[in-house]
Amino acid sequence: MSRIDYSVWDHIEVSDDEDDIHPNIDTPSLFRWRHQARVERMEEFQKKGEELNKGLSECRRKLADTQKKIKELTISTSEDAKAELSKVQAEEKKLKKEERDWERKVGDYQREEKKMPWNVDTLSKDGFSKSIVNVKPETEETEEEKEQKHKTFVEKYEKEIKHFGMLRRWDDSQKYLSDHPHLVCEETANYLVIMCIDLEVEEKHALMEQVAHQTIVMQFILELAKSLKVDPRGCFRQFFAKIKTADQQYQEAFNDELESFKERVRGRAKIRIEKAMKEYEEEERQKRLGPGGLDPVEVYESLPPEMQKCFDEKDIQMLQEVISKMDPTEAKAHMKRCIDSGLWVPNAKGDDGEEKGDEKDDEPTYEEIQHEKEEAKKE
Repeated sequence: MSRIDYSVWDHIEVSDDEDDIHPNIDTPSLFRWRHQARVERMEEFQKKGEELNKGLSECRRKLADTQKKIKELTISTSEDAKAELSKVQAEEKKLKKEERDWERKVGDYQREEKKMPWNVDTLSKDGFSKSIVNVKPETEETEEEKEQKHKTFVEKYEKEIKHFGMLRRWDDSQKYLSDHPHLVCEETANYLVIMCIDLEVEEKHALMEQVAHQTIVMQFILELAKSLKVDPRGCFRQFFAKIKTADQQYQEAFNDELESFKERVRGRAKIRIEKAMKEYEEEERQKRLGPGGLDPVEVYESLPPEMQKCFDEKDIQMLQEVISKMDPTEAKAHMKRCIDSGLWVPNAKGDDGEEKGDEKDDEPTYEEIQHEKEEAKKE
């Protein structure tokens, strides 16, 4: 694959907001909206579980109070106690039914919870992983510093990043990162994103999908590290251990992230292609602008049909006749635009290459045509 042109860095914004984002790539922004939605769904699901457990606990408390009251009423021999006992026993029966309903709902919730796919948030629960590499205190970097850091990293490790992007097997990826732990960082993820978009623009779709897979691998590791608050180099083994032993649902969750990313890459590639086409068309338009900065095609299309015919047939005499019949103000405006666009070139050189100057066969200017028109009226 040919070397990726780094100049694309100045023009790519990988974000849902195509206008306001800073030109520097921020890879997590590609996934933040999906991560935020997932977190909100998890919080909502957790809240539902808490409400179910609270409802079950409250029902059991009421049932315990009712059963205690039944014991007290059973001991009593008064008529009032016997009448009250009947009501409390009916209440006990009702509460036992409610308890069964709550238990059924909690059971359904627990089964649903077990079926939920794992993700970078659930991977990072306590007890799952332990890092031997501590996170260094983060210092805020300027955009210029981030860009320079990215450039320096890519210049040094571009070949290694590309190699990682071409790997296919989990074991191969894990071993390569074990041998090159410095690649486990945002700069690698950023470069892989750019690489994916470039490949899609070049219509190397299969290769793009392969590199996209490795991009998601790196992103999952980075998100896991962020959740655990550890250096990414200290937790990538946990990711591979989990992904290689995960059930089908977790694999489907990973694939869902991958498909979403590939769609975004295709969208960004399409935007780049359309932008490049517009820039090319604008460059071509600029090349054909006349001395006054007007587009000859646009000017020609704005002329009256009878004037267009004159230019089509390159008939100066016909043009003189057409202008002589037009309103002077309108005719002057049209001729000025023709000159500014290069459609009409006053005092142009003849076939012999010499300036016509004031010779009789000069191409007439608008003023000369108007003078002939006025003379004709006097006659």
